[in-house]
Amino acid sequence: MSESPIHIIAPTKPHTHTIILLHGRGNTAAEFASEFFESQASDNCFLTRIFPSYKWVFPCVSVRWARYEEEEMHQWFDMESVQKLCHDPEGIQIAGMRESLAFVAEVVEREAAEIGGLDKVFLGGISQGCATGITALLIIGQPMAGFIGFCGWCPFADAVSRGGQAIRAWIRERLRPSQTAENQIDASSISSALRTPILLQHANDDGVVPIALGQDMRAKLAVLGAGVQWREYGEGGHWINEPEGIDDMVKFVEANSTR
Repeated sequence: MSESPIHIIAPTKPHTHTIILLHGRGNTAAEFASEFFESQASDNCFLTRIFPSYKWVFPCVSVRWARYEEEEMHQWFDMESVQKLCHDPEGIQIAGMRESLAFVAEVVEREAAEIGGLDKVFLGGISQGCATGITALLIIGQPMAGFIGFCGWCPFADAVSRGGQAIRAWIRERLRPSQTAENQIDASSISSALRTPILLQHANDDGVVPIALGQDMRAKLAVLGAGVQWREYGEGGHWINEPEGIDDMVKFVEANSTR
C-alpha cells in the first residue's frame, strides 16, 4: 500500500481536541470531508462553527485491488460483497486490514501526542471506515474520548460469538508480528479500550449496510462490556441523518470532551 494522504481541517481557535473520521469503501477522505461538512445541526450551524477549537483529521486509504469487483478502489480492506460483510472464508480481508489498522493506529498515536492524550481524541468512521475504526480501537487498547460510528457493522461479530479467546485470536491475526509484540491483545486491553464512550448511528432505510447489522454491532460490543449509545433514524440512507443525527453527534462530543 502506497503512502496514504491525510485530509485535515484545522481549528480556527486554540486547538483543544481532535476528531479522526475514516471514509467509506470507494470514497476518499477529501470527498467524505466535503460532504460531511455540508451537514448542519437543527440550528443551521455547521460543525466547524460548533467546534471551532477542534481539529478534524480524515485519513485516506490508498487504492487497492478489489477482487470481486475486478477493479481498483479506495478500500480499507477487500471483501466479497456488501451482502456478505463478515464472510471471509479465504481471508481476503486480512492483508488490507493489517495495513489499514497500522496506518490508523499511527494517526491516532500522532494526534494524541500533539493534543496531549487519547482523552482528547475521538475516533470514528462511516460504513467500512466504521468497521475499521472499531477494530483499531481494540488494538489501541486504551480508552479514548469517544468513538463515533455511522452506518457500520462489526467485522469481528462471529469471533465475539465464539468467546474471548476467539476475538483475541481474530485481532492478532490482523496485526503484523511487530505490532503483536507491542500490543498485548488480552481481555484487559480490550476492556480498557471499550471504556471509550461509543455512539452508533444507523438509518432504517440504509440500502447498503442494513440496520440489522448496526444493531448486531451494538449487541456484540455490549457482550464485550462496552457502553453504547444507539441512535436509529427513519431516514438517512447510507449516510448521516440530518439534522437529528448531527444534533446527537454534537451532544455526544460535547458530553465527552475533557477540558
